[in-house]
Amino acid sequence: MKKNGMILLTAALFLFGSLIPSLAADASKIGIVDFQKILADSSTGQQAKAEINKKGKELEASLKEKGMEIEELKNKIQRESLVMSKEKREEKQRELRIKINDFKSLQKNYTEKFKQMEGRLVNKIKKEVLDIAKKIGEQQDYLMILERNEAGAIYFSDSLDITDAVIEAYNDKN
Repeated sequence: MKKNGMILLTAALFLFGSLIPSLAADASKIGIVDFQKILADSSTGQQAKAEINKKGKELEASLKEKGMEIEELKNKIQRESLVMSKEKREEKQRELRIKINDFKSLQKNYTEKFKQMEGRLVNKIKKEVLDIAKKIGEQQDYLMILERNEAGAIYFSDSLDITDAVIEAYNDKN
């Protein structure tokens, strides 16, 4: 009985000992991807950033123009308030309040449109990058690939970072 137990224990240790190196080899194939770096450094990310900036400047210019109209009306009311009748002054002040409310509405609308456009562009890039990272993971036998910020990686070795390879593959794709 002791012999069988000893043989079984030896076989188990041998089996366990042979599994450890293979588990260690798989564990070394973990990759980290920094999406923010991809967004900043990839050609598509830079194009998206340029498009976002362009749209932002257009919206800002439009709001600035509307703001100047409001200022002009405000100045006009102040200049002419002494010679206006009470009814005319109240009408102009009401007109000013309406323009200010319209301006605030427009500003809110532009902000929502801008955020939607930005989200749409970033999500499109993120989907494409995830597909590329998945292909790299499958082709190079990675056990796992994590996104640096979403995974909450506080520290990792630079050797795990495959961001540059993903950027290169993404730029080649586009």
